[in-house]
Amino acid sequence: MNTRLRKITISAALILISSLQVLASRKPNIIIILTDDQGSIDAGCYGAKDLETPNIDRIAKRGIRFTQFYAAAPVCSPSRAGLLTGKYPINAQVPGNTTSTKGKPGMPSQQITIAEHFKASGYKTAHIGKWHLGYIPDHMPNAQGFDYSFGHMGGCIDNYSHFFYWQGPNRHDLHRNGTEIFEDGKFFPDLMVNEACEFIKKNQSSPFLIYFALNTPHYPYQGDNHWLEHYKNIKYPRNLYNAFVSTQDARIGNLIRYIDEVGLTNDTIIVFQSDHGHSTEERAHFGGGSSGKYRGAKFSLFEGGIRVPAIISWPSNLAEGKVINQIAHSCDWLPTLADLAGIDLLRSEIDGKNLTPLIKFQKDSSPHKALHWQIGTGPNKQWAVREGPWKLIGNVRDTSKPSLLEADKAAKIFLSNIEKDPEEKTNWAKKFPEIVEKLILSHKNQN
Repeated sequence: MNTRLRKITISAALILISSLQVLASRKPNIIIILTDDQGSIDAGCYGAKDLETPNIDRIAKRGIRFTQFYAAAPVCSPSRAGLLTGKYPINAQVPGNTTSTKGKPGMPSQQITIAEHFKASGYKTAHIGKWHLGYIPDHMPNAQGFDYSFGHMGGCIDNYSHFFYWQGPNRHDLHRNGTEIFEDGKFFPDLMVNEACEFIKKNQSSPFLIYFALNTPHYPYQGDNHWLEHYKNIKYPRNLYNAFVSTQDARIGNLIRYIDEVGLTNDTIIVFQSDHGHSTEERAHFGGGSSGKYRGAKFSLFEGGIRVPAIISWPSNLAEGKVINQIAHSCDWLPTLADLAGIDLLRSEIDGKNLTPLIKFQKDSSPHKALHWQIGTGPNKQWAVREGPWKLIGNVRDTSKPSLLEADKAAKIFLSNIEKDPEEKTNWAKKFPEIVEKLILSHKNQN
């Protein structure tokens, strides 16, 4: 081999080695798919027999599914605050729902979001979808660590007109990077997929984090026609809800297929979670979703309000088709994803725990000794503590349809044993007053 050819060969080999080293050292992309008002068992992989969710099921097949995963809150804004900050919502200063009105504040800007942590480590960051954490510039996504933002700032919109119709005068709510835009007649979940794919296309050269916050299956139920036809023999309102969940699932599938098409499957961590349980509000036709055997729904701290479907997938790096039964919590995603990506948090004062040893099957116990919830403030706040098998709820609210509290309307304290009675039919408070006192003290100490 002549000298010139040898140099060319060596140069090509060095370029190949360098490229492989870059690929090996590249931090993983992260996509957090958060659905809205999806019931505790409302996916095929969670046991729903009358509901088709092949794409959510595919994430589970390629990853790890949790069976005792808890949302940070049973209602939208505080649940999102918990996931994004790694803090219990009360500590993130979002004890209840924030506004859907322009010019009203939400989560304080001194709270550090997952986007800010990852952006500081070189990630490109995007918010796509629902925000519901403040409607002033300082509290909107671009001021909270997101390089790019597309979606609605309030709690919900009509998916075709992009108007909020549910409180006060009707108002349009669709924004790109803080500026109102108009996409009349275009189905919002399709717009979300298009925006996410375009962001991926433009940012493949660096690791990216996408917070893909769907507004489905939150009301208004607006499923595709073919899914409405598919479920026409299912009892109302389950038929409408199912059609919307399957419509949602199809859009999740479109996003995942794009990731596959551009060759990023093995480089991308996908987290899937519902923000809390299904809605039984009038605007949601008084239901449609299912918590299965679990009592409660959205707004309730019974299991059906806070036990949610949750999955993590990272093909070639995490186990596939596995199930974890230990307790976990949506605040845990921040420290877990930071650990998996090898980044340092800007601040470590959070409530979430690193689940990496659990999801890598290095440990078989939950990192949580106790979990805490609080919705609202003042004497009527709803709160709960779980330690081991015991869960204590204060200022009880049951949003099941029908409510099981009719026989016990005076109950202000409800003690459940989740291992013996996961349906929470029995109030053990009078039988075990010492456990009640212990958990009340635990709640007070948390605050």
